[in-house]
Amino acid sequence: MKVPVALIGSRVERTAFDQQVRLNLCALDPDEGYRLDAELVLEAPFLFRDVVGEWHELDPGTGVRLAPVLALYGQSVAAVDVRDRGVLVIDFQDGAGLWIGPDPQFESWHLTGHGVASLMVGPGGEDGWDR
Repeated sequence: MKVPVALIGSRVERTAFDQQVRLNLCALDPDEGYRLDAELVLEAPFLFRDVVGEWHELDPGTGVRLAPVLALYGQSVAAVDVRDRGVLVIDFQDGAGLWIGPDPQFESWHLTGHGVASLMVGPGGEDGWDR
């Protein structure tokens, strides 16, 4: 599977919370409209680094405890990587970041949309990530 480097330069256009955390990521191509319109869905506990570098342990479905993630609205993706077993790491231009590892029993995250290959990290994680 390929690391979704197409996310670099995209902006968080929407955040949504329920039993999942959803980030809508978009990037425009000046000549062609949207080059990327994707949704990243987090379904397992994850770490969020705020702009001052403080880490927050967050869990989808916990309501107002997810409030720190609202700060991602309007932020651009500076870097993305997928590490061992499907650990997704995203850094944003303002210094914020996300880290979500595989869950032993459940899907931890998935990515779908236009301009990016669909990806899913299932129970126990996924090997074989290429840049």
